[in-house]
Amino acid sequence: MRETYGKTLVELGRENQDIVVLDADLSRSTMTKIFAREFPERFFDCGIAEQNMVSIAAGLAASGKLPFASTFAVFAPGRCFDQIRMSIAQPGLNVKLVTSHGGISVGEDGTSHHSIEDLALIGSLPGFTVIVPADAIETAQAVRMAAASYGPFYIRLCRPKVPPVYTESYRFNLGKAVTMRQGRDVTVIAIGLMVAAALEAAKNLGREGIDCRVLNMSTLKPIDEAAITQAAAETGAIITAEEHLEHGGLGSIVAQVLARHQPVPMEFVAIKDTYARSGKPAELLQRHGLTAKDIEQGVRSAIARK
Repeated sequence: MRETYGKTLVELGRENQDIVVLDADLSRSTMTKIFAREFPERFFDCGIAEQNMVSIAAGLAASGKLPFASTFAVFAPGRCFDQIRMSIAQPGLNVKLVTSHGGISVGEDGTSHHSIEDLALIGSLPGFTVIVPADAIETAQAVRMAAASYGPFYIRLCRPKVPPVYTESYRFNLGKAVTMRQGRDVTVIAIGLMVAAALEAAKNLGREGIDCRVLNMSTLKPIDEAAITQAAAETGAIITAEEHLEHGGLGSIVAQVLARHQPVPMEFVAIKDTYARSGKPAELLQRHGLTAKDIEQGVRSAIARK
């Protein structure tokens, strides 16, 4: 995802001279270094000063530029939430925040670098569009969509390589869920790297005779309420899967939609009320219940309550 982001920025930079890129001393990790090599005069390394980076990005947007600002998800919105709120969200400026290292799959960097609250924080800001791509193919198209759409965007990428869930024929549709697998017994709604886990879980559950629908809800805000309501009405149970705290992320948003339109049994595959420690990504995902097996258990539990 990160490499694809860097390469897509270069493509966009060649197409639009108003595109500028900012980073906070992490360009080697966020891969904005690829843009910096080709367009050094349009790249700004703000150092370890995320608040300043956000404020500068807002100023550039107010001056007619199209800024992409990047750092780790734990630092934006975490370290600079007030600047994002005051300088980007409230005036509705055309700033694109694209962060890497979301969730706990950051791994050995430990608790201080695990971003598990970012979606709740950024999702609370009016006017922001929030996207969590499932693979590199979707990442490239989401970044292009952000560049072509006016207003504040937040795109969350993860650190590790993830298996592709799409082919090159895929076309990203902002604000629309994608049905990755049809099913009639239950629906798993997933984001980010949990989409691949949901597909694996659905395949395993099929061997038990459970027909599991899988939706990729890559646009977290504005969320596809129609797809959620339809899935609940047709399958009668919903499981959400996200690499984020249970509170304030995908599960909370989906639950609000269902409470208003189509209440059904729900289960939440997410990080419970705790912080993760240092460890290998696979170990942390297993420890905190973010695997295909955990999704399978959630599905069985929800179906039992139908």
